[in-house]
Amino acid sequence: MDIKQIIQSEPVGENITVKGWVRTFRSNRFVALNDGSTVKNLQVVVDFEKESEATLKRITTGACIAATGKVVESQGAGQSVELICESITILGDANPDEYPLQPKKHSMEFLREIAHLRPRTQTFGAIFRLRHAMQFAIHKYFNDNGFFMAHTPIITGSDAEGAGEMFRVSTLDPKNPPLTEDGHVNHKEDFFGKETNLTVSGQLEGELFATALGKIYTFGPTFRAENSNTTRHLAEFWMIEPEVAFNDLFDNMELAEDCLKYVINYAMENCKDDLQFLHDRQQQDEKALPEDKRSMPLLEKLDFVLKNDFQRCTYTEAIEILKNSNPNKKKKFKYLIEEWGADLQSEHERYLVEKHFGKPVILYDYPAKIKAFYMRLNEDGKTVRAMDILFPGIGEIVGGSQREERYDVLKQKVADFGIEEESLWWYLETRKFGTCVHSGFGLGFERLILFVTGMTNIRDVIPFPRTPKNAEF
Repeated sequence: MDIKQIIQSEPVGENITVKGWVRTFRSNRFVALNDGSTVKNLQVVVDFEKESEATLKRITTGACIAATGKVVESQGAGQSVELICESITILGDANPDEYPLQPKKHSMEFLREIAHLRPRTQTFGAIFRLRHAMQFAIHKYFNDNGFFMAHTPIITGSDAEGAGEMFRVSTLDPKNPPLTEDGHVNHKEDFFGKETNLTVSGQLEGELFATALGKIYTFGPTFRAENSNTTRHLAEFWMIEPEVAFNDLFDNMELAEDCLKYVINYAMENCKDDLQFLHDRQQQDEKALPEDKRSMPLLEKLDFVLKNDFQRCTYTEAIEILKNSNPNKKKKFKYLIEEWGADLQSEHERYLVEKHFGKPVILYDYPAKIKAFYMRLNEDGKTVRAMDILFPGIGEIVGGSQREERYDVLKQKVADFGIEEESLWWYLETRKFGTCVHSGFGLGFERLILFVTGMTNIRDVIPFPRTPKNAEF
């Protein structure tokens, strides 16, 4: 039986076999066993008179064992049932002199260096079970709401964001590539006959499907070759990108708010033990901090999103609020807000959410200059139908927009952004053949997991983080 099943059903009196990894072994008698099904351990009581000394020596932290015995009500504190062991088998040894995960607190940095073992810790077990639950909740939400999932390409010839920070895909000889007459690499001889990259977004292809199937979403890996070592950046990450025909910007806001509340509520209802563990862990870690430096407690933060209607606020209104705010006037912001057109930073987003409005915020109608080419231009000619959803502790969690459906305007924007029209001819053609108002958004999956787990570094919510100079595992 799984340990989760045993703890939930409490099959007192039954003879069962459990298999898992030893967390601790104390007094040559009590094994804390975990099999990954739950954050909780099962206490296995070993009869040291029955077991050989050789077997007892092999029950070390990290060892993999099978234990058979009877489930009884526990006499000790901390568990309702335990297993009185009748026989034990060592399935895999873990040399205590070499096993790096000893029963003590390890730093996140150290655990990243042993990413092949970190899922065995309580913290990472909880994170990755939550990650699974969130994936399931996303698919369930869209499926139950009549969306179709579209698999968009991972290898692409276009740059959806126009930022140019992309990983190249090529089979050409790196030492001796074929050259054109003017000395440039001849990509016509490459595998795809043109320059190709790993995708930064499935959005553009998603739009094509939305204008055929009505409501679609993508959920796939995306890649950005940005040489950034912050706690919020990865080179490989996962994106959820719904796209809906006939939705305008305000329909888009409704969809994003409903989706976020659904998946967070799913975690609250289905991952109680893991969330409670991560909540307690955060409280413990922040005990030494002064009160004004502490984060909002995890469970309180999740409730904050579920119980509040998201505040709608234009970028222009937000700039006025920030310009006149105390942190701006007293020069407490790292990036001072002086004029309309400034790109908002995390500190500004968090001020709006946590201090000014006291609820999640949806900012919209941003300056065209700081947003992507595909966003619909407003009648004022200087703002676009963009929206960002801002959460406590993390700032932006969703970015989306009403897409530019007018052929002439989109064609001009492609030119203005310096994007080769040839690479997007198919995207432009959708605006010639049965165009319509449509909208969508991108939800960075790791950003969502960061929020739901209360972790502070995005490298700790993906199994094997890809960052500059790091592709070890």
